[in-house]
Amino acid sequence: MIAPARPADLRDSGLGEETVASLVLKWLHRGERTGMDLADAVGLSYAILEPLIEQLRFEQLVEVKRASGAGTAGYRYALTGEGRVRAVRAMARCGYVGVAPVPLEQYAAYMAALSDAHAPVDRTTVAQAFSHLVVQPAMLDQLGPAIAARRAVFLYGPPGNGKSAMGEGIGRALGGDIYIPGAIDVEGQVIALFDPAVHQSRDTVGNGSLIRADDEVDGRWVRIRRPVITVGGELSAEMLELRFDALSAFYEAPVQLKANGGLLLVDDFGRQKVSPRDLLNRWVVPLESRVDYLTLQTGRKFGLPFDAMVVFATNLQPGDLADEAFLRRIPYKVLAKDPTVEQFSRIFEQTCQRHGLAFDPAQVAHLREHCYLGRGIPMRACHPRDLIGQIVSFCRYHQRPVEVTPELLDVVCATYFIDDTPGDGVRAG
Repeated sequence: MIAPARPADLRDSGLGEETVASLVLKWLHRGERTGMDLADAVGLSYAILEPLIEQLRFEQLVEVKRASGAGTAGYRYALTGEGRVRAVRAMARCGYVGVAPVPLEQYAAYMAALSDAHAPVDRTTVAQAFSHLVVQPAMLDQLGPAIAARRAVFLYGPPGNGKSAMGEGIGRALGGDIYIPGAIDVEGQVIALFDPAVHQSRDTVGNGSLIRADDEVDGRWVRIRRPVITVGGELSAEMLELRFDALSAFYEAPVQLKANGGLLLVDDFGRQKVSPRDLLNRWVVPLESRVDYLTLQTGRKFGLPFDAMVVFATNLQPGDLADEAFLRRIPYKVLAKDPTVEQFSRIFEQTCQRHGLAFDPAQVAHLREHCYLGRGIPMRACHPRDLIGQIVSFCRYHQRPVEVTPELLDVVCATYFIDDTPGDGVRAG
C-alpha cells in the first residue's frame, strides 16, 4: 500500500501561508486549542504550524491563554477580538474547517502511483473474493479479466440473480486499503472528498479521534478501505458534478471522485433520475481517457483522475441503453444467468444456515416440482433469501417454531409470486 509522506515544510505541503493561517483561525474560532491540537486538526506537523502561529500572535490575532509543558506546542491558544473578526471573514470566504487540503497536483500524482502499483488479480484472487456467493465459474472467468484490468463492465441479465451483490465481490477482489485526502485544493477552492457516509476510515476509532499508526504519513490523508460505492435510482446529473454550497462556500466532490481507486456500482442502470443517454455521454470520454473534467463556479475547468472501476448493473439489454460507440468503450459485457438447480440448492442451503434452520434437499425438490416447473417460474438467486425470510416472519407471527416445510413453502409462494392472467405464467412480486 502506498502512503503519502508527511511534508517536511510548508513548501512541501504545496499550500501557501495564507491558506494554512486562515484554517488555524477557523479552528480557533471553534474554541481554544493547544499547539499540538491545532497540528492534529490541520493535519500538518507543529514544526510547520509554529512560525505561522507566531506570526498570528505578532499580528495580535491569536493570544496565549495558558502555557503548559515544554515548548510552545503545549501553549493553549485563543483568538483575540481582531482574530475573531478575521476568522469570520475567512469563514465567509470558505466555510471549510478540517484538515488542510491537498493540492490537486499532489492528489493526481498519488493516484497515478496507486494505479501503477495495483496488485495483480488472478483466478485465485477472484475465487476468494466471491467465496461468499454462489457464482458460476464461467461467469467469474468473464469478470476476472475486467477486474484485473479495472475496466468498466456491463453486468446484465434477469432481475434477482445477484448483480448488485457482485459489487461486494469485485470490491474484495480489488482489495486492500488506500489513502484519500480529506479535501483537495484547486486554485484556492476547496473540494471536500472524504465522506464518512461512503468511506470506511481505518484511522477513526472510538469517539472519532484519529489514531495513525505511522507518524511519517501525511496527516491530511485518511486511510480507508478501498471504496465500493453504490448508486441507484437516486443518481442525478447534479451528483456527477461539483456541488457548491453557497452557505458554506466550498465544494462537495461528485460520486465518481469519491469512488476513485475503488468501485462505482450503478445499480438498476436505466432507472436513474439522469437518463442513460445523458449519463453515458457524460462518462464516455472519462471511461476511455481515465481523466474527468469538472468545472468551478468561476468557470475554470480542470482535469483530474477518473480511476474508479465502473459497473453498470441492469436487467435491461445493454443495446437498448447505449449505442455502439459507447458500448465499445465498455469492453466487458457479462450476463448474470439464472442459477442451475445445483447452484439454487447451494444458495438455499446457505440461507437456511444463516437462519439456523435445518436444510433438506427435499425442500428444493418440492419447490422445483410445485412452483418452478409446475407454474413456469424461472429460478432466481434471490428466491431462497426472500422465501425463507417470509417463512421466518410467518412463523413468528403465528408464534410457532420456525421451520421449512412443504406446506409453509406453498404458503409463502402464494404471496410471493403473482399470477398475471390465466395462461400467462407467474412472476415474482
